[in-house]
Amino acid sequence: MQIAFTGLQAQGKRLRREIDARVGRVLDHGKFIMGPEVFELERRLAEFCDACEAITVANGTDALQIVLMAAGIGLGDAVLIPSFTFTATAEVVLLLGARPVFVDVDGASFNMDCADLERRIESERRKGASVKAVIAVDLFGSPADWPRLNDIARRHGLLLIADVAQSFGGALHGKCVGALAPVTTTSFFPAKPLGCFCDGGAIFTDDAALAACMRSVRVHGQGAEKYETARVGVNSWLDTLQAAILLVKIEVLEDEIARRHQIAQEYTRRLADIVETPVAPVGHRSAWAQYTIKSDRRAPLQQALRDAGIATAVFYPKPMHLQPAYAAFGGGGGSLPVSEMLSEKVLSLPFNAYASDKEVDYVCAAVRAASPIRASI
Repeated sequence: MQIAFTGLQAQGKRLRREIDARVGRVLDHGKFIMGPEVFELERRLAEFCDACEAITVANGTDALQIVLMAAGIGLGDAVLIPSFTFTATAEVVLLLGARPVFVDVDGASFNMDCADLERRIESERRKGASVKAVIAVDLFGSPADWPRLNDIARRHGLLLIADVAQSFGGALHGKCVGALAPVTTTSFFPAKPLGCFCDGGAIFTDDAALAACMRSVRVHGQGAEKYETARVGVNSWLDTLQAAILLVKIEVLEDEIARRHQIAQEYTRRLADIVETPVAPVGHRSAWAQYTIKSDRRAPLQQALRDAGIATAVFYPKPMHLQPAYAAFGGGGGSLPVSEMLSEKVLSLPFNAYASDKEVDYVCAAVRAASPIRASI
């Protein structure tokens, strides 16, 4: 049996008729840039998340950069980010001339360690740094500790940005992801819980003035008139065709997350005695973007699964503070021990809402066959 990592083809078959109809309407009206589907999607996204404003953009990386630009964050400003994350989180900070300050993560949740965040804010302030913002990431689908993060940001006067590219559709204590921080960004990369057929992203906020500024930034800093440039901006609108596709996909997102939860429960039930399985604390509704285990025997386990025809992935093999592009801004090896440990042990299993029970059985049997003894984490 060959087990693919994502279920995009199966999802495409389920939604083909509705997607074809939506795309056909775009082809008919021909408004490929900022067409009516873009604004319809923004209304639908805001409704889904219970946010006042939703601003669609070209991708999740742009979403982060546009927030920072609209907030006036730039040369020399310090922005605190987790080290165990995708490169985009650090990339956007440096592109604006700001400085990333890397924070360790919690070994169980994979999300930002709030105690370490406080220590690093205080350390930066003692140095006289201009500390402006925190970007926290909901890694693999489960929301971070947003009540505590909001409290820390308020006490220190920092802008808090939630990157929910992997948790969109999740919730914390009944409150939807997208409305848990002052500003939230997400990605619609195809493999995300809500993904389009190319790339896309969105920003959520209840701050009307900030939303207006971000809408301007996404279209070259446009002012009241088309050719008035009110501020420095970027070219980052969501294509109408992608909006049309997302309008179809968002209608099945709740069903897909429910199925993802079922599969995650089954993986955990069958594998928790031999590898360390992910946790979703009480009150956390994960979107289950990935199902990521930890093992001291990752390399042989991954090879055994590959030999069995099972695709896996490592997110992420090296933390940001040890990446060549960002090493000058980190403290070197040993400075963020949990991020470094996770990079050596994590392994994401194939996981999607369209996996059959037979496929789940096959993956679990293969993991058990290759992991006779529980790893000591």
